[in-house]
Amino acid sequence: MFLSRILITDFRNIASADLEFSDKLNCISGSNGSGKTNLLDAVYSLSMAKSFFNFQDSFSVRHSCQMCALAGYYTMDDATSNKIGLAIYGGGSQEGKTMKRNDKPYKRLADHIGLIPIVMVSPNDSSLINLAAEERRRFLNALLSQIDREYLERLQKYNKTLMQRNKLLKDFNVENELLDVFSGQLAENASYIHQARMKLCDMLQESVQDYYSRVSGEKETVRLEYQSELLKYPMEEILRKNLERDKVMGFTTGGIHRDDIGFDMAASGEDFHPLKRTASQGQQKCFQIALKLAQFDIMKARSGGRSPILLLDDVFDKLDMERVEYLLQMVSGDDFGQIFITDSNKVRMDALVAKVGGRCSNFEVNCGVIKKVS
Repeated sequence: MFLSRILITDFRNIASADLEFSDKLNCISGSNGSGKTNLLDAVYSLSMAKSFFNFQDSFSVRHSCQMCALAGYYTMDDATSNKIGLAIYGGGSQEGKTMKRNDKPYKRLADHIGLIPIVMVSPNDSSLINLAAEERRRFLNALLSQIDREYLERLQKYNKTLMQRNKLLKDFNVENELLDVFSGQLAENASYIHQARMKLCDMLQESVQDYYSRVSGEKETVRLEYQSELLKYPMEEILRKNLERDKVMGFTTGGIHRDDIGFDMAASGEDFHPLKRTASQGQQKCFQIALKLAQFDIMKARSGGRSPILLLDDVFDKLDMERVEYLLQMVSGDDFGQIFITDSNKVRMDALVAKVGGRCSNFEVNCGVIKKVS
């Protein structure tokens, strides 16, 4: 499966583009701020119906425009074709977005998730290590939503019920019987979500260490540790024991919406310590790449061997040339499918790609204008 062509209108700083891609390697160069990342985000949005970055949909619409539109033409593994269209309305009286497959609108955007599997490695991934637990839950949710349709449905139900329960908790006169109804619905979906996250973290652990060692060349041991109250108590008990506190606080203080993942590192023969406190910038970058490549492996395995599209945004920064060359050789192998790579240093990328060889298309970006080059 690969993206053969994309049409872009008024997406971020890209006013218009009509591009054809290689089914293997696509290299995008340009200065910082030129729009390289915006092109990758357009590709990502066609898979996930939203931007990779955690901002509202209207931010994807180019400044002073009322809407943006994307159209992607995909060749599937069975040689059939799919046209995916996404329109985002961000100004005036109309807000929201619509998505179509072969010109037929989806009834629910969730029905599209997983059709075009995708993995993006970005400098923004540093937030997975350094920011709050919400970022790590978003990572888990985005991964699981692409490989487990029931997970996505249960997560949506859980979040909707959580909002309803929190609204009730702000009413000082709310009756416990009414809260119990929402608590039961939360518990029903929380168990499935918890089990799926726990299994996923176990699978990630097996692969992350291997990729970290290969990319970094170092001997440290890295560890993922799933952290959840549900490892100790069932959701029903958590809600019951926290009821009075929830009423005082005005929101649900415990549950799977508070889950986290611990990222730890240990030097040879030493104890584990949090990655964000002990790892260098280079080690953190290697861990981020390893985590996303582990995600790639899991998604490929769960889709019957179908390779996700891989987006590598500015991955060369903070890695020495030996590691960069090794990484590029690895992802250009037969285990990976279509790849998009951005770099601000065109000479460096051209030299690396020349060593790797294979099918490649090259693009240059300047102030949102994208040109294919020989």
